[in-house]
Amino acid sequence: MHLPKPVALLRAIRSLFKPPTVIPPTVEVLPPPIVSPVDRLALEEMLDTPIQNLYLFEMALRHRSVLRNDPSRVLESNERLEFLGDAVLGMIIGEYLYQRFSDKDEGFLTRTRAKLVNGEVLAIYARRIGLNHVVLISRNMEDGGGRTNTTILADAFEAVIGALYLDQGYAASQRFVLRVIVEHASFDELVQQQHNFKSQLLEYVQSKGWAQPDYRLVSEEGPSHQRVFTVCVYIQEKPLGQGTGASKKQAEQRAAAQAMEYYNSVLEN
Repeated sequence: MHLPKPVALLRAIRSLFKPPTVIPPTVEVLPPPIVSPVDRLALEEMLDTPIQNLYLFEMALRHRSVLRNDPSRVLESNERLEFLGDAVLGMIIGEYLYQRFSDKDEGFLTRTRAKLVNGEVLAIYARRIGLNHVVLISRNMEDGGGRTNTTILADAFEAVIGALYLDQGYAASQRFVLRVIVEHASFDELVQQQHNFKSQLLEYVQSKGWAQPDYRLVSEEGPSHQRVFTVCVYIQEKPLGQGTGASKKQAEQRAAAQAMEYYNSVLEN
């Protein structure tokens, strides 16, 4: 019988009692939590509603200047949400005006909506609710006065409406718009402005980049207590309207009304 050598036998016995090799468990390294630059509670108070998807509103507040410091281009600016918000805002205001002014024509409704949602007015709404304090812009843009920039604030306001629409739907967007815009609008003043043809004509020529209307007195007739004035309005040196009235102001309004009739007929055709 062949017996193992003592040394080999000892090694064999030790191997039976050798502790197993312990393989340390794999530890998953998680990325650090992403801290949003937007204060959820402050934004919810501003919008007067709870937020479900904070990232949508972070995007709505992010001006494209921020992306210049993001070479990966992972982030997205608020331009697409601005596009959506502009459409939602137009729908809400259009529906409201249609219901409120059931006796007014399409031209009145269009002009009134334009006065409620133009860029300068939207920037006022943005400042009213404090968007100028939370909009996300680059350091250079901030140093250049970006937080008071009318375009940046108006775009952010529309983008927030777009985010609210995606986050909670049309009804929530409507409540926000009616609270921020409609409740603060002076519709009596807007209606009066609709009859100010000189203002309408001035806005029209300014939108075209033309010089201001030139009102020229054509004639002044009648006794001193019953004068009659005739005024002609010139646009780009062309006579486009003439009006007569008991005062120069009244004659100018009628001349401007005639000029607006001409431009409206051109637009319709």
